[in-house]
Parts: sequence; structure tokens; C-alpha cells
Amino acid sequence: MKIVVTGGSGFLGSHLCETLLGQGHEVVCLDNLVTGRAENVAHLLGNKRFTSVKRDVTEQIDVDGPIDAVLHFASPASPVDYLEMPIQTLKVGSLGTHKTLGLAMAKGARFLLASTSEVYGDPVVNPQPESYWGNVNPIGPRGVYDEAKRFAEAMTMAYHRYHGLDTRIVRIFNTYGPRMRPNDGRVVSNFIVQALQGKPITVYGEGLQTRSFCYVSDLVRGILALLTAELTEDIHTPCNIGNPEERTVMDLATKVIAMTGSSSAIEKKELPVDDPQLRCPDIRRAQSILGWRPEVGIDQGLTQTIEYFRKVI
Repeated sequence: MKIVVTGGSGFLGSHLCETLLGQGHEVVCLDNLVTGRAENVAHLLGNKRFTSVKRDVTEQIDVDGPIDAVLHFASPASPVDYLEMPIQTLKVGSLGTHKTLGLAMAKGARFLLASTSEVYGDPVVNPQPESYWGNVNPIGPRGVYDEAKRFAEAMTMAYHRYHGLDTRIVRIFNTYGPRMRPNDGRVVSNFIVQALQGKPITVYGEGLQTRSFCYVSDLVRGILALLTAELTEDIHTPCNIGNPEERTVMDLATKVIAMTGSSSAIEKKELPVDDPQLRCPDIRRAQSILGWRPEVGIDQGLTQTIEYFRKVI
């Protein structure tokens, strides 16, 4: 297939491009490099089936020739990024989704939207099934990301219902692995970098809030299973992809300290506004329709991620 990946130079996007090329597909990577990094896909440039184009998907986009699928992964995705770029985040979730859906329509291509567990906000249901509508503060500082993705889901479903476009929506839970940016503000990268540098490990609140961490290779495998799944009546509704092994942030901090052999102390800071207290995916839908579940355990995944950060910081 010929597949367009927006945000293809980002953490997740670059792993997707790499895996798709490994499967024999032709890949067009579109990225404005605001949070993506050219070095993430530099090793792919020698592949004649790979094209990388610097492009802002909130503006008019076009790709020559036929396209089989459009994967919309362009967006700031960490609190550090979307709090610094609130308007750009809203624009890529709204205008960017509209433009990429239009590209898929024009080419008769399948469309897959990268949504997020953040659409559940600070949930009062745990674990979170796709049927849960969430508990989001639309005017809080995190609302720029949460609502951008909720709008993107609504727009995607509208294109499916009104235009008959073949669409898929993946709700991505906390993911980690090589190619995360050292300063991206996500909890796994934060803890590993702080531990390796011997700095205090920053834990917000008492560290009792929970997260569920999925290694990037498991996530990519789930996303591509959703992309290639047989067309059925309900394949268009959202599907959670994440690791249902729930753990506290404090547990992760102590594990990272132990695995890095760090002497770092834990430093507690005030909990950010609207920080979710619970985060755990109900993956029964992914198991049922995709036959997918995560395979990489936390120790194996952290070992590989720590090894990566030892080389880059």
C-alpha cells in the first residue's frame, strides 16, 4: 500500500513509518518538525519507498498519485508541548483533521485517527471502556489537547456517516520507548533522564495517581491491526490500545531509580490542574476485534528505553 503518515517524524509516527516500510509499504511522512525530529526518520531516507516532506497539515495538503491510507498522527502530545502551543494544538486537531480527512476522501483512502486516552479526562470510571464519555474540563489548561482530540473524533465520525469514508479511531494510552524526547515532559522520559543525570525525580502530588504504560512496539502492532482489520459495521468506532497493567506514578519512580542504579531522591511538587487521577484502558474491544493484547512487560520495555536515553543525553 501507499500510506501517508502525518506527524511521521515524531516519537510514534517514526516507529509507524519504520514498521510500515518493513512490511513492504510505500510511506509518505508529513511533518512540520515543531515537535517531530528529522533524525527520527533519517535512517529511512535511503529507502526508495520512503518520502519525507516538511508540511503543516493545518494548511492545504496534497500528495501526488494514488493513496491507500492516511494515518493522522500530527499533534503536540505531551503536556509541555500542548501547554506551550495551545492554539497550534487546537488547530491540528480541528483544521488538520479536516484537511487530512479531505485528502483521504479525494484519494478514496482509508483514514485512521490517532486519538488519546485524554478524551476520558479525569475519569470516574476505571478502567475506561470506549463507551465512557469522559470527564473533561473544556476550559482548563489541558482542555486544548483533550477537546482537540474529541473534536477530531467527532469530525472523523461525521466523515464516515455523511461521506461513507472508511475511518478508524485509536485511543492511545500512555506509551513509551526509544525516540521519546528527553525534555518532552512525559513521566517515563522525565524519570529516566532525571535518574540518569542524578537529579531529583519529580513526582507530582503524592504520586498515587495511576497510569498504564504500553511499550511502543506493542502500540504500533495494535494500531496497524486496527488499520488493516476487516471492514465491519462497528470498526469505525473508537478502539482503546494500551497496556491494562495499572501502576502508581510513585511505583514507576522507584522502579526507574532501581533499574538505572541512580542515587536520585524523590522530590514532590504540587499536582497540576486537572491532572487525571486514574488511567487504565479496558482493552476487551481490541482483544475481540483485533486479537490484540500487549506482550512487552514493564521491565523489558524500561530496560530498552533506559538504554536509548543513556546514548542520547
